[in-house]
Amino acid sequence: MNDTAPTPGRPYVIRGGTVMSMDPAVGDFERADVLVDGGRIAAVGPVVDAPDGADVIDARGRVVLPGFVDTHHHLFETALRSYLPNGLLINDGSGSPSADPSYMEHIIGRFAPAYRPQDVYINMLYGRLSQLDAGVTTVLDTSQIHHTPEHSDAAVAALTDAGARSVAGYWAGDGRPGSRFPDDARRLRSRYFSGDGLLTMAMGGEIMGGIDAYAPVWTLARELDVPIAAHALGFMMNPIMQGLARGDQGIGLGPDVLFIHMVHVSDEVWQSVRDAGVRVSLAVPIEMTMRHGTPPLLTVQALGMEPSLSSDVETTMAADPFTLMRATLTLQRMQVHERVFAQPGRTPENFWPAPAPGTPELLLDRDVLRFATINGAEHLGLGHRTGSLTPGKEADIVILDATALNVAPMNSAPGAVVTLMDRTNVETVIVGGTVRKWRGRLLDADLGRLGSELEASRDHLFQAAGIKRNLFA
Repeated sequence: MNDTAPTPGRPYVIRGGTVMSMDPAVGDFERADVLVDGGRIAAVGPVVDAPDGADVIDARGRVVLPGFVDTHHHLFETALRSYLPNGLLINDGSGSPSADPSYMEHIIGRFAPAYRPQDVYINMLYGRLSQLDAGVTTVLDTSQIHHTPEHSDAAVAALTDAGARSVAGYWAGDGRPGSRFPDDARRLRSRYFSGDGLLTMAMGGEIMGGIDAYAPVWTLARELDVPIAAHALGFMMNPIMQGLARGDQGIGLGPDVLFIHMVHVSDEVWQSVRDAGVRVSLAVPIEMTMRHGTPPLLTVQALGMEPSLSSDVETTMAADPFTLMRATLTLQRMQVHERVFAQPGRTPENFWPAPAPGTPELLLDRDVLRFATINGAEHLGLGHRTGSLTPGKEADIVILDATALNVAPMNSAPGAVVTLMDRTNVETVIVGGTVRKWRGRLLDADLGRLGSELEASRDHLFQAAGIKRNLFA
């Protein structure tokens, strides 16, 4: 790789990398070039002519991909990383160590009300930079931390200062007197999201109460022409999900809706979701470990749908795309394998049966790469701008080191990315044509200072929540 990053504003060409465009019309190349000009992808092919004076990035021995997309991340919780490594979503009353502390009671019930606007800012900025470092060029922030307009402004400022593509989700906070949810969405939309920059907006579509409480939020989102994102947990929200499927209160489902998790949801609701073109985001590691329910990968597959992938909460699990892709791949394959071995008629002589007709197809490495890139972009309404290395799209690109000790020698590009790589292989990250990570180092970020500010926020949050921090609990 070159010693210095390309000069801002100057065209540059990424030369000689193994290119996976994630666009069937563009294709894949064992060795190819990608030309970036004016912040956009200008050309992709085996030999691309670059303008005079263009900079060159030597990508030999690297895999060049569109940036990863995370369609659901609670960025405000960064200072609480690893606080709930064994935690459940809700305390089940069993008295077991995993039941308490629980996510809803502690993170939402005790920590979240303690957040000041400055805590929102440093948590979200540090968390977004961390994801950028891992190759996530686009994220939907699902932070239920918009207690006041000042909290909302701090959230937007953090995402802006991170310099990466983000969808700012405007969720209800804790309902304190200073809250202006959902009406403040009008001010936010007008002030921060009227252009075509790196930030766009989504409305957090779930709120305490029945379907009647959802109606003004969803209606306002459509008035403002912003997508709707909502958690969908059937064991908590089954009447609401059924009401949405029926179109109660004049709320209709559509492709502007992203449902998160979709666990314990009835077949009738699933059918309505599929028919309406609703998008589905799965947080597979979190759903498995925190007792949300079995990630509905086989249901999605049976309905002819495809999910996007999301990290959810760093209180309990890592937020890098490699963790998400591997968890998704291995869970779905395990489920299919178990179906095969459960088939009737298996004998000692026929110990390795062929799958019976109707057995779901096994997911492949390329499938989960699609979930983590172009699917995510499309589910956030950004497929026309990012998600694939398509000429004309904005240049959101990751360059992954395939010469590293954990990968070399590379014999399959998608296999190497999905089954072997981790965030240490993320060598260069480009957002909108601007290089944000270069040769393994995040640019334009004073991580030492930001880390100290995050620790100070952490200390405030524990004290304000009345929780003693114990490194060995």
